[in-house]
Amino acid sequence: MPDAHDWRSLYPFASHWLEIDGHGLHYLDEGSGPPLLLVHGNPTWSFFWREVVKALRPTHRVVAVDHIGCGLSDKPSPREYPYRLARRIRDLGRLVEALDLREITLVAHDWGGAIGMGAAVAAPDRFSRFVLLNTAAFRSEHCPRLIRLGHIPILSAVAIQGLNLFARAALRLTVTRRQCMTPAVRAGYLAPYDSWRHRAAIRRFVMDIPLGPKHPSYQTLADIEAGLPQFRDRPVLLIWGMDDWCFTPRFLERFIEFFPQAEVHRLDGAGHYVLEDAPDRVIPILRAFLAHAPNRT
Repeated sequence: MPDAHDWRSLYPFASHWLEIDGHGLHYLDEGSGPPLLLVHGNPTWSFFWREVVKALRPTHRVVAVDHIGCGLSDKPSPREYPYRLARRIRDLGRLVEALDLREITLVAHDWGGAIGMGAAVAAPDRFSRFVLLNTAAFRSEHCPRLIRLGHIPILSAVAIQGLNLFARAALRLTVTRRQCMTPAVRAGYLAPYDSWRHRAAIRRFVMDIPLGPKHPSYQTLADIEAGLPQFRDRPVLLIWGMDDWCFTPRFLERFIEFFPQAEVHRLDGAGHYVLEDAPDRVIPILRAFLAHAPNRT
């Protein structure tokens, strides 16, 4: 009888690795055809994209990254690796260059929006289309109190890195359909983050949210924001779980200001982990967009 907690059966992909400055960056590279670059946020990893990879690899080359410190990538300490937005963008750019990806369709969620759009701003000629799900790539004064608490050093060390409360809470607070979080799915999200050392990236992602101009990543985010208007001539798809308490619909409306040409889908009854709540709605929308939106730079 199969183990109810066996997440690996949900993630039937071959692993690939790129060494960046002595650290192993793990990624998936499935299928062939026009490239899709899937960029996750926090506290997830490429496991978040598993159903998208399965659905689209028959027609596309699907590349899904695990940021350093996340998923199956190496997990260096903060002394060994600068857990900052600028470095995340640089790492993603290194992967794009190593694989020589062109005419990329970026598909990004949560922190993946800032990282992915940052890579696009740095190399706009490589990116053709954009799909954004419950994310941000611009400055915002809106930050939930729960996230702000993560900036308190001792509290975040104990709660996020010690007790793994951030990742565990996410399994409940990011979905409206609790039944979708089966034991295997829950195990998959938590598997890479099984020790204090292995949870450094989760904590550092929270601490790297720039709450004001003095934050080290504030200017990086401001530069990404300034670069967004150049993509107003590119196809953009915005898919939003409307019951997201973190990246609320106000973030969607802000993206529409940047990308008035965007195709927009507001999914009622879906939360932040929109691909857990509504994969049956998201994947057909994504597949239709890829079929009809011109893939050009």
